[in-house]
Amino acid sequence: MAEAVSMALPIDPTMRAVWPRWVLPPLLALTATLLALSVGRYPLPPFETLHFLAALAGLADMEPARYALLYNLIVEIRLPRVLAAILVGASLSVSGASYQALFRNPLVSPGLLGVLAGASAGAALGIILGGNWLLVQASAFGAGLAAVGIGVGIAHLFGGGSLVMLILGGILSGALFTSLLSVVKYLADPYNQLPAIVYWLMGSLGQVNLSDMRWAAVPMVLGIVLLCFLGRALDALAMGDDEAQALGVPVRTVRLITIATATLVSALTVSIVGMIGWIGLIVPHIARMLVGPGNARLLPAAASLGAAFLLCADSLARNLFTTELPIGIVTELLGIPVFLFVLGRVRRGWTQ
Repeated sequence: MAEAVSMALPIDPTMRAVWPRWVLPPLLALTATLLALSVGRYPLPPFETLHFLAALAGLADMEPARYALLYNLIVEIRLPRVLAAILVGASLSVSGASYQALFRNPLVSPGLLGVLAGASAGAALGIILGGNWLLVQASAFGAGLAAVGIGVGIAHLFGGGSLVMLILGGILSGALFTSLLSVVKYLADPYNQLPAIVYWLMGSLGQVNLSDMRWAAVPMVLGIVLLCFLGRALDALAMGDDEAQALGVPVRTVRLITIATATLVSALTVSIVGMIGWIGLIVPHIARMLVGPGNARLLPAAASLGAAFLLCADSLARNLFTTELPIGIVTELLGIPVFLFVLGRVRRGWTQ
């Protein structure tokens, strides 16, 4: 009977290989989320965390005193930074994968057009102007967008917006805002403001709260979804502009929307958690190894893996030592060996 069914309904052998790999990234993200909600100075068994989440949703009963304790621990303390890690990791990974597809370069990261340098300089300026949290976030976001605007403006001024001129414009814009960051650090108070700037540049999820996530979550989620929907158009662009136009893809529009959306979500990540490196560079390669080069599958997989990667890094940052490490340090320490592993797996494809 089973043999007859298999003959009547032939299975595509490629789907047999792709399906388990396609499932793996979201499963890793869900597992990392559960572990991040469970580990800490007051560790919980993952089963008890699941029980509390079911009680929170009204699907199970729990003793009121225990429920109140877990609500304070999980919802009020751990959930904001877990949500921030998910959104930031997914945003940086999707942005990096989109830039790599758009510029056809495996070494491209979200900071290519200067957004990270601009946001860092803006945050430092906000710190020395008063240090108000909202001012720091607003100045980081605005400066990140300004940096990319300058880079794109240079590209259109001197080269008609070609890919090469976009890269050069991004390099110039990044260098400009890196210089401005050095000026701001030089002018900062060495006892109060300079340590705050340095700590910000190392990245941290410790100061994130639910109010921050409420205003940042909607544009970040929309940006991630939009970039994932652009996957097929980016696949067409990989064949060249002329071939993509022949297929009916509006090349200029897709390129501008991709740059604008990736810039928006990258600037938002810096405005809420500071500088976190390596994720946008290495996670897309890991996703590519799992699900293949097609951006329609690659971008959602990169989002899931980026969330899982940053959740694991944050769990290490919180629990590795008695004091919490800045998460940017952990991502760099994890990123170097992971990138070496990825480099060994994909270098043959780069040289072909």
